[in-house]
Amino acid sequence: MKILVLNCGSSSVKYQLIETDNELALAKGIIDRIGLNDSTVKYSSLNGECATTEQIQNHEEAIQKVLQLITDQSIGVLGSLDEIDAIGHRIAHGGEYFTKPTLIDETSKRLLKKCIDLAPLHNPANIRGIEACEHKIPGKPNIGVFDTAFHQTIPEYAYLYPLPYELYEKHKIRRYGFHGTSHKYVALKAAEYLNKSRDVQN
Repeated sequence: MKILVLNCGSSSVKYQLIETDNELALAKGIIDRIGLNDSTVKYSSLNGECATTEQIQNHEEAIQKVLQLITDQSIGVLGSLDEIDAIGHRIAHGGEYFTKPTLIDETSKRLLKKCIDLAPLHNPANIRGIEACEHKIPGKPNIGVFDTAFHQTIPEYAYLYPLPYELYEKHKIRRYGFHGTSHKYVALKAAEYLNKSRDVQN
């Protein structure tokens, strides 16, 4: 399978195209300074690389540029976007709604929007990236992977702050834990090195 992996930040899009059968990164790069006149585009692949400065107005234009690069006749690695089997999105905050990688549909997008107040800089960009992919690569599954999912087993006594409980009830102010994808990777690697069980949830 070929999976396009996207990390849409407030002003950047990091990306990799992964061939899962052999765990090979076919292409990768970053588009930075989105919304400015001097956006930077960096791309490298098995067939070549490029680095340019141009105007990328928004996340949809950034993703269009990524798709253009990975299908470029000279340095691209795909003959057609149809070769992409799925798109994976790193999403900053899943609140209490998302505990594992999730297929993005209208229901999950609605719940994602409820989490914007918890990550007002990052979640809107994550959602824009999802919507751009739905528009540019229609019919392909979009999967959300949540930074907060790994930490969903934190017990209540540990995740509640010493604040009025109504703040948690009304605004969901609590400890969530972040960078869960990295924590999971480190935990699995540690288990591998120590020859311990790899039974890590999420």
